Amino acid sequence: MNRRREVPAPGLGGVRGDAVMQGGRWMADSDPKTRVAALERALEDMGRVAVAVSGGVDSMTLAVVAHRTLADASTVVHAVSAAVPAAATGRVERYARREGWRLRRIDAGELLDARYVANPVNRCYFCKTNLYSTIAPLAGDGATIVSGTNTDDLGDFRPGLMAADEHGVRHPYVECDIDKPAVRAIAARLGLHDLAELPAAPCLSSRVETGIGIDPAVLKAIDACERLIRDAIGADTVRCRVRRDAVVVELDEAALAAFDASRRRVVGRAVEHRMAEAGVSRALRFESYRMGGAFLRPSVCTPLPVAGPR
Repeated sequence: MNRRREVPAPGLGGVRGDAVMQGGRWMADSDPKTRVAALERALEDMGRVAVAVSGGVDSMTLAVVAHRTLADASTVVHAVSAAVPAAATGRVERYARREGWRLRRIDAGELLDARYVANPVNRCYFCKTNLYSTIAPLAGDGATIVSGTNTDDLGDFRPGLMAADEHGVRHPYVECDIDKPAVRAIAARLGLHDLAELPAAPCLSSRVETGIGIDPAVLKAIDACERLIRDAIGADTVRCRVRRDAVVVELDEAALAAFDASRRRVVGRAVEHRMAEAGVSRALRFESYRMGGAFLRPSVCTPLPVAGPR
């Protein structure tokens, strides 16, 4: 694939195709076609990029757009870790083969960082610090590290964004004013229907209550339990949370309502056995899914800076 470069037509100034330059950023209306055009222009202006890919819809869709736009000027970097669901790594590898990505698999070393392992409220800061520090030398001089952060991520407590800012990471979705529904619409527009419908799947460390140390063996057990439950009852959303007082399995409302007592006993015993193998022996209960159910939120959340064009 040749790297695509378009030059604005004379007299159009800050206009390329369907995207318009506003305030130094490529913007588009709500049509997925023009959203894609804005992303393409933003990425082209960056030159060479290294896309940090977790395996979720946001970063995967960005990696597809980046590679289809920049070809060999795009590198995809995926951190393989006990904190990353096995399904996410498998998804990245399948797409790399299908799309022809130049994929670099790395160990960011977060599980060797005592600050991360302590699982403080700003654990994600230490995760992303390790991640971007590892990606930077692989990206090389002149390359921009880009993430799948979208505008919906900016209204919450996101310590990882501070690490991104410190490492000069760019967020093309934010720069193009693209939120989560728009990312899914872009994925659908590009024919990436498996990504467009992919449930959110944050890192496995997010299942461990703030202040409880992060143990790779426990993370692997959490991943195994979530796969076991998903296969057993077909739930769209499954979270196996390790809290101080219990192991809490959170399910989407429909799955929880259909989960009868008999199956709860069978699945519950299997989960208890697998968690006990990892050294976690706690009471088990089932609850409705609640985003961030293991996170003990700080009383004050300070807005975090987001890197833009530099």
